[in-house]
Amino acid sequence: MLEKTFDPSVVEPRLYAMWEKSGAFAPTGDGEGFSIVIPPPNVTGSLHMGHALNNTLQDVLARFERMRGKAVLWLPGTDHAGIATQMVVERQLAAAGNVGRRDMGREKFIEKVWAWKAESGGTIVGQLRRMGASCDWSRERFTLDEGLSDAVRKVFVTLHKQGLMYRDKRLVNWDPHFQTAISDLEVEQKEVDGAYYHFAYPLADGITYQHPVKDEEGNETFETRDYIVVATTRPETMLGDTGVAVHPDDERYKGLVGKFVTLPIVGRRIPIVADEYADPEKGSGAVKITPAHDFNDFQVGKRQNLEAINIMDVYGALNDVVPEAYRGQDRFAARKAIIAEMEGLGLLKQIEKTKHMVPHGDRSGVVIEPYLTDQWYVNAGELAKEAIKAVEDGRTVFEPRNWEKTYFEWMRNIEPWCVSRQLWWGHRIPAWYAEDGKVFVADNEAEALAEAETHYGKRVALRQDEDVLDTWFSSALWPFSTMGWPEDSDDLRRFYPTHTLVTGFDIIFFWVARMMMMGLHFTGKAPFQRVFINALVRDEKGQKMSKSKGNVIDPLTIVDEFGADALRFTLTAMSGQGRDIKLAKQRIEGYRNFGTKLWNATRFCGMNECQRVAGFDPASVKLTLSRWIRGEVQKVNAAVTQAIEACAFDVAANALYKFIWNVFCDWYLELAKPILNGSDEAAKTEIRAMTAWVLDQAMILLHPVMPFITEELWQQTGGEGMLMSAQWPRFDASAIDAEADEEINWLIDLVGEIRSIRSEMNVPGSARVPLTLTGAGDVSSARLTRHNDLITFLGRVSEVKAGETAPAGAVPFVAGEATAHLAIAEFIDIKAEEARLRKELTVFDKDIDAVRKKLDNPAFVSRAPEEVIEENRERLRDAEAGKAKLSAALNRLTAAM
Repeated sequence: MLEKTFDPSVVEPRLYAMWEKSGAFAPTGDGEGFSIVIPPPNVTGSLHMGHALNNTLQDVLARFERMRGKAVLWLPGTDHAGIATQMVVERQLAAAGNVGRRDMGREKFIEKVWAWKAESGGTIVGQLRRMGASCDWSRERFTLDEGLSDAVRKVFVTLHKQGLMYRDKRLVNWDPHFQTAISDLEVEQKEVDGAYYHFAYPLADGITYQHPVKDEEGNETFETRDYIVVATTRPETMLGDTGVAVHPDDERYKGLVGKFVTLPIVGRRIPIVADEYADPEKGSGAVKITPAHDFNDFQVGKRQNLEAINIMDVYGALNDVVPEAYRGQDRFAARKAIIAEMEGLGLLKQIEKTKHMVPHGDRSGVVIEPYLTDQWYVNAGELAKEAIKAVEDGRTVFEPRNWEKTYFEWMRNIEPWCVSRQLWWGHRIPAWYAEDGKVFVADNEAEALAEAETHYGKRVALRQDEDVLDTWFSSALWPFSTMGWPEDSDDLRRFYPTHTLVTGFDIIFFWVARMMMMGLHFTGKAPFQRVFINALVRDEKGQKMSKSKGNVIDPLTIVDEFGADALRFTLTAMSGQGRDIKLAKQRIEGYRNFGTKLWNATRFCGMNECQRVAGFDPASVKLTLSRWIRGEVQKVNAAVTQAIEACAFDVAANALYKFIWNVFCDWYLELAKPILNGSDEAAKTEIRAMTAWVLDQAMILLHPVMPFITEELWQQTGGEGMLMSAQWPRFDASAIDAEADEEINWLIDLVGEIRSIRSEMNVPGSARVPLTLTGAGDVSSARLTRHNDLITFLGRVSEVKAGETAPAGAVPFVAGEATAHLAIAEFIDIKAEEARLRKELTVFDKDIDAVRKKLDNPAFVSRAPEEVIEENRERLRDAEAGKAKLSAALNRLTAAM
């Protein structure tokens, strides 16, 4: 006998240990290969709701395909997370009072990082196990493990030989705290209070011009100026200005193009150039150009052949290029000093307060500086060509399909990919420099030395590049490097390309696109057939979860409280394509109750001796109820199978919920009770066997989504082997019996309407109300007779009969070709019920009117956050549905008066 309750805290660890020990997570058998590579979480990370959703959906696919007989490889691993890991270890060293990494030296610092990784890294792997992730942990990979490091070096060297990897001086996002370049993904835009500082730059060579101005009456006049006004939010960068740009069509400045200004404070002559980047409608229409410290200015500088002067060091302080008074000053201290000096010179024309977006390092929190420096780049434009074609011709498909547009937009406008980072933790760049600066790129130092000796004709000393590769570089190789590439491994032959990648939209650019480029270039094959973009998990109001808002829901706290299955089912059921998940604890509690419903139903079946019968064939059943539920099993099997195949995870979950809660528990078991409690032994025997079979099918179909409770029920009820290794049911259309369907659904609809009317009209639960059918044909009359006892019992009616006329005080409703009449008048106060319904309708009308006014107000729609607008839309839909239901009830009540 099952325990009264399911205790996840006890059962889940025991079952997971059993699964893992059994070896069932590894691909077995000769079936078709099916593979997924896990988006490798950071080795420093811990499980958040995004991970919980992403890995639940992957696990649903893995368990589903495993049960369908495929050799499933769900390959796990973690990313070395260059900046994040280095930051964690440096903080740990500082907290312990140890010397910093630079004092410690590279070799000893790296030893400390590996020691930290061995002791504390990979916490998230254990947390994924708690979620039930059925990864093949025997194949777990790490982006810095030996095999992946070999692959990284080979790719770098090969790209260099092909001319696709090169060193160049370009602008990068520079983090002055970590003193490294970072990717766009690691830059967070924050709105801050700032100002536009309007500076006058004196024209050189005694030049003046006529500048249009408005007089007090608004008329246009002209004044003679010997300066041009520019505006900037970053005054400190003016020390690196090498030009002023105006629009080619701007009549105000046409006569100045080709002339010069004298850069204040510095004294440098810089040209006035015509460039379409300058917006005549913005500010003065003239723009200062600092090619070494602004991404747009860098492009203008290239077009106009302007010098790029780097005025900062790696710490964000001004370097020796600037006037002596400013050397060594922090950039923000220099900003204040420059404003003061410009004001003192009479060249500060205006300070215009504003709010604007400023880039910050997501790890360091400091303002990011566009910085001109030598870095290694990949010619992403060349690699993108085949990656674009692969999606265009359907070799790889995005689901939902609208994300293909996002992919194409970025790929068709792709910039060179900066792959070097000024860190110590990561794949050190396999490049060695001779004293004259010549670079030798090779798989190892010995090869580099040999190449240098050939080049110089003698043995020379080489120095390896200090930088490491961007973490995304090694991650870009993940689908094939984890399979053993560059070796021709069995896994590579069988499991590459992978089938489905499940990931978030925010890394389409930074990871998905790069895997496509690298996979196609080095294997000739797209790395996955399908990319499924999962939703974002938000709070119950639709707001993004953040620590500052205090609305973060910790998945492990939820698992402790409700169990992993409840969280898994909630995330799966709410993961509809194109919709973000609004997660509330009440939802999770509701789906925990769904598991409890299945548990209690299984206990009921056990108490009524519904046990598996060896050799039982559901095709042999005779009873209408048995034939009906057999067909319902086939329908839910088809629905769930097709939904999971299509990554419509919410459709699968909701089909399972409806079948188990409504069809099986609420109707089938209720309809079966009279048979189980009756005296017909043959019918009882059939229903017991049939119920056990249906319960097995339900557990198999539900297992990919709720693996723990289903496995425990399977084990406790004597299932053969492990449920996770059971065979997925095959769909059998012939098992759907149209005649049984029609009859039992007629019965369910009839009883359902009786219950609904009783509830709507507040008929007391103890009242036994008579039911009459008028206009019933032979089939309905026969059903009425055949199911008289069930209708009486389930609908709590006093009698069931067919008649010629409707009784007085009865509420009518449709029952097949007949009309059913429930005589409620003598059991309720009809006038009072009418008044109650009308009062409730008035409340709905007021609510609908208030929400419609909001949604019809353009000002509200334009200003309100999207989550607030969606909340109001949902409120309107709910109110309209409630009103429709009450209106139908009022119409029925009126018919009984």
